[in-house]
Amino acid sequence: MKSADVSELIGAIVKPLITMPNELAINTVEDERFTTFNLSLDRKDIGRIIGKQGRVAQAIRTLIYGIRLDNGKRIRLNIVDK
Repeated sequence: MKSADVSELIGAIVKPLITMPNELAINTVEDERFTTFNLSLDRKDIGRIIGKQGRVAQAIRTLIYGIRLDNGKRIRLNIVDK
C-alpha cells in the first residue's frame, strides 16, 4: 500500500469523528525506518480523537499499524494541535 492510500484511510476514519473536518490536515514525514503521519486538528477535536484514556487514538493506531507500505517502512501516527 502506498502512503497516499494510508493518508486517505486515516482521513476516512477521522472525518466522521470530528466537528470541523475542513480543519483536518495530514502531513507525511519519512525517515530511514518510519513513515510518520502527523494528524493536525482543531483544538476542540483533539479530545474526540484521543478519547477516554486514549482508547479512540489507540484503536486508530491499531488499524493503521497493521498496514505494510510498499517501501517496507513502518507507520507512525502523531496527533498534533494547530
